[in-house]
Amino acid sequence: MTRITDLSLLSGWLPVALTALGVVGAVWLLLPRVRRYVTTIMPIVVLAAVVATVALYLFVEEVWRPFSDPIAVSVYVLIGIAVAALFLVVPRILLRPSGWTGVVTVLAAVVVLVAVGARINLVYASYPTVGAALGVDEVDRVEAGELTAHEQVISARPLEPAWHAPGGLPDDGRVLTATVPPTASGFAARDAQVYLPPAYFADPRPLLPVLVLLAGEPGAPQDWFVGGQLAETMDSFARAHNGLAPVVVVADGTGSELANPLCLDSELGKVATYLAVDVPAWTRANLQIDPDPRSWAVGGLSYGGTCALQLATNFPGVYPTFLDMSGQDEPTLGDRQRTVDAAFGGDVGALVRVNPLDLLRSRTYPDSAGAFVVGADDQTYRPQVERMYQAAKGAGMDVRLRILPGGHNFALWAHGLRDQLPWLATRLGLTP
Repeated sequence: MTRITDLSLLSGWLPVALTALGVVGAVWLLLPRVRRYVTTIMPIVVLAAVVATVALYLFVEEVWRPFSDPIAVSVYVLIGIAVAALFLVVPRILLRPSGWTGVVTVLAAVVVLVAVGARINLVYASYPTVGAALGVDEVDRVEAGELTAHEQVISARPLEPAWHAPGGLPDDGRVLTATVPPTASGFAARDAQVYLPPAYFADPRPLLPVLVLLAGEPGAPQDWFVGGQLAETMDSFARAHNGLAPVVVVADGTGSELANPLCLDSELGKVATYLAVDVPAWTRANLQIDPDPRSWAVGGLSYGGTCALQLATNFPGVYPTFLDMSGQDEPTLGDRQRTVDAAFGGDVGALVRVNPLDLLRSRTYPDSAGAFVVGADDQTYRPQVERMYQAAKGAGMDVRLRILPGGHNFALWAHGLRDQLPWLATRLGLTP
């Protein structure tokens, strides 16, 4: 029997049921049989909700601008519906101030809010299940103190033919929460989340390749385990390869949920140094992995995809392999002038010297390889990804482009990682 926490919020009956309940709640709030409410109170309240939502849109998109790309209009429409539901609660209760009316009205507003949340979740696919939405942590965790270095290791390229899984290997990988000190960068990053596959716990220990993954903006490293279904993807791959899979270090590339430091060394912080120096140094010092740069890759989604290509072009000796999923053609705060002013004090040349597109036009990268992944319906990012793919190809990189069904959301990125993991494993020397 399916557990409640395992119920899908992206497909099946539950999203439909939540939407239907939301419609019922909205009908209760909008259509009582009182003429004054229908002709006067309700229109005024709905108009107030529209004004509040438009004000929110203008503040977020024109004044604050916390994100490099605008939020979808459909999301603002859904937010407006939620605001209207909240605004209607008090007048609806006062219309007939009986106890049961108040309870029903509050419940109606709650189900509208839940339905709106469910519909927004369908846009971004951030929470695939009820458990994910409730914050239920399904991964098997390990503490740093439980990890010990093994005297005997297995090193080969490719690794899989030289590996024989011992008995008693765990079925699934485990996740470590780790503080990566910003020794060289001084960048105030949040804790990293590190996936260790089953083979990491074997003795002798195989020296596994490393994939550094980056989340989007807004975002956090945990997003890769929730919406990105990272543990499930890696565990599935490991089961098909006798416990072998890359060690995945999900590092923080922004510093906070809403920050956008552009993955650069700039006035916004030395993010590039953190990801290209501090993270690899900590990983090599604290985990038994393959230290050969040929066995290292960097990847990410949206902002993280842009960041992955930035690192691959600026630090090809550290990350000669990359996975750019739905990235942009330039790190940005919305437009180039705003970006240059905030990050480099107006010096356009400082951006050009580290901008991937400019680097790909002026340099060659014969030892680098990468995969570009984007959704077929992603009208904003697909042209940018295709542009960067062509530029990378022209710079001598061994690159591939995958256009998958979907848009700009976690369903696409989870699919993209599953789709490209076999290629990554071969490129990194894990499988033949």
